[in-house]
Amino acid sequence: MKTFTFHGIPNQPFSSWLTEGMKEIFSTRGYTYLPAPEDHPKLVFHLADMENPRPYRRKSQATFVVTIIETFQKPKDIHKEAYPYLVRTLANHLMYVVHHSDGTELYFLTPEQGRYSIMVDSNQSDEEIFEKIFERLEPLASSRLVINNDFYEDLPEPLWEGDEVTESLSVSGKKLDTMNLLPAPFPLEEVLTPRDIRHLNRLYGIGGLSYGNLSARKDENNFWMSASGIDKSNMSDVGKDFLYISGYDEKSNAMKVSIPPKIKPKRASVDAIEHWMIYREHPEVGAIVHIHAWMDGIQATQFNYPCGTLELAETVAQMVSESEDPSRTVIGLKNHGLTITGRDLDNIFERIDGKIIPQVPMD
Repeated sequence: MKTFTFHGIPNQPFSSWLTEGMKEIFSTRGYTYLPAPEDHPKLVFHLADMENPRPYRRKSQATFVVTIIETFQKPKDIHKEAYPYLVRTLANHLMYVVHHSDGTELYFLTPEQGRYSIMVDSNQSDEEIFEKIFERLEPLASSRLVINNDFYEDLPEPLWEGDEVTESLSVSGKKLDTMNLLPAPFPLEEVLTPRDIRHLNRLYGIGGLSYGNLSARKDENNFWMSASGIDKSNMSDVGKDFLYISGYDEKSNAMKVSIPPKIKPKRASVDAIEHWMIYREHPEVGAIVHIHAWMDGIQATQFNYPCGTLELAETVAQMVSESEDPSRTVIGLKNHGLTITGRDLDNIFERIDGKIIPQVPMD
């Protein structure tokens, strides 16, 4: 069931108007309002205090949280000033309401550092404004995460120290660094309490935030992929930097990861489900690179689905299938970045050399 609720009390006339409008449009679009957050809603609008932002402590992965912060000071750098609120409140999305001399602007920020905005002014009706808000948030509200891992200590011994494929991933990670395509991992420990970090790790298995990933096929059914939350310019260890993805278990909704025995592994990148779908459907694809950058003249997804969701994976895999050459295509992820396929990693870097635009266009 598609359900939603609000957590917190509006303390300004604008936030009262905003919450009432969102309640109405989500209710008219097939979502059921739950008066009490304890009823395990699918979507929570969390009204947070800017001076003391606290997280909404969801009880399951299936609950998505949109934090709402209201300020009367126009930011000089929206990411620098607003992004920490997204992390501090453990949100999937941040709606940053900014009142300034030209009117009110709603900034929407994602964990992948995507950003877009809506201007609220007298030239638009309430219906038009809330329609735009619904369009921005509905892909989040309807998404299903695939971020769990099932680890099996069955990695063949000859692969315990890696192979030529992991070596190519290591070299490619360094290439991304020299191209300035590896933003520094976000320092969670600087904005979250130890208790919040433990909660985040229990719920999602996340101990850090990093951006982008890369993978390369080993054989018909398996591929190596960079792990989550690591420095991709310095990958060396199997089970910690490189993960051997052997499939997807639909019953447990988890990626299957083979590791050496007696090792505490890192988790697979949230994009593992997307890579798995592409490799499964296209034997000719030998490598995939995902970066938070852009290129001109590419196809792009219509909706801004979150990372790690089945909907994003299915959308990108379908677009790869529909491309002229699935083994050599570039797919834009709206307000997010690029997924690039190739016969191998060298093929990908040869094709994108000199064509990368560091800033992802936001709309």
